[in-house]
Amino acid sequence: MTDERVVIVGAGMAGAQCAIALREGGWRGPVSLVGAEPHRPYDRPPLSKDVLLGQADTTAFDLDWDQLGVELLPGRTATGLADGALHTDAGPVGYDHLVIATGARAASLPGAADAHLLRTIDDSLALRAVLRPGTRLVLIGAGWIGAETATAARKLGCEVTVLEAATAPLPGALPAALTEPMLDWYREAGVQLRLGAAVAAVEPGAVRLADGTELAADQVVVGIGARPDTAWLAGSGIALDAAGAVLADDRLRTSLPGVWAAGDCASYPSARFGERITVQHWDHALHSGRAVAAGLLGGDAPYDPVPYFWSEQFGRMVQYAGRHAAGDRLLWRGSPAEASWSALWLRDGVPTALLAVDRPRDLAQGRRLIERAVAVDPALAGDPEVPLKAAIAA
Repeated sequence: MTDERVVIVGAGMAGAQCAIALREGGWRGPVSLVGAEPHRPYDRPPLSKDVLLGQADTTAFDLDWDQLGVELLPGRTATGLADGALHTDAGPVGYDHLVIATGARAASLPGAADAHLLRTIDDSLALRAVLRPGTRLVLIGAGWIGAETATAARKLGCEVTVLEAATAPLPGALPAALTEPMLDWYREAGVQLRLGAAVAAVEPGAVRLADGTELAADQVVVGIGARPDTAWLAGSGIALDAAGAVLADDRLRTSLPGVWAAGDCASYPSARFGERITVQHWDHALHSGRAVAAGLLGGDAPYDPVPYFWSEQFGRMVQYAGRHAAGDRLLWRGSPAEASWSALWLRDGVPTALLAVDRPRDLAQGRRLIERAVAVDPALAGDPEVPLKAAIAA
């Protein structure tokens, strides 16, 4: 294997997995992992769960980085890229190969400087410190992070209100037919969900809505999504899309030779779904980081997995695999009135996506059908008593 130096900028899941996979694959040269945070690489999903609930103070990966032969360079923020060097606020870092894995930044609201975000371990610890029984918490955004944070806050005894500007939770992620049953989840948990509630301002002790309504708030959390953390690439020659994601090819190579991209900041063309996609979830970060390592080690396989993510909210495990489109046929497997159910999307009889609520078997079998692009019998696939693997069309 080459003795050239690989520098990975971004010490989250994608960057960490890339470094690990390089060493597992026999890369002999130096491997450096540059992170903006002062912490050792850590896992993010527990931040809205175990850390908020006080069940963990750290989620650092249980690895001996020195023994692995990976140089950790924490507390260094990337500022630019030029002439074979990554520029940081602590000086340049030369490289032969660079992996961009800077992830995404939590989006904030103008004028909401005192509101909490939930993206880093420090964010989670700071929020945990102020969540007490009776705390009036207002969460802005009824997406995945909003639901998970609301779940933890209710367990801690907080009075929780969730504001969503759209007319349904999870706008843009799932159709209203699937999110309508989730309204009951909020009610059952004692969370007040206000839809069509556009925020005008976050003020000391209150959140003011566009209609003039003021809601008392001891603490405010903004959870309105995340944007690729790529502003530092301006002028570098790395092509970005309109949202700021790095435009990578189907091997995750960027427009600049010797530079790759992985994780939340990468956009790649999917032959499976016929479009370019950006995925901001743990599973993609893990697999794309390892895929870049495989490419550096000489592999030439296209990167095109079935996207997958999960969310633990209101006592339920919600899992989604694939990617549905507006014209896909939706089949229900069970009823939302039951403890567990799922929904399957079909395109010309072939599954494209599956949403499972406490039905892990459906998720596992549906994911395999999506990977294999196998057509199913709609009558059988819509019967919750029939395993999906038994619904394959004759």
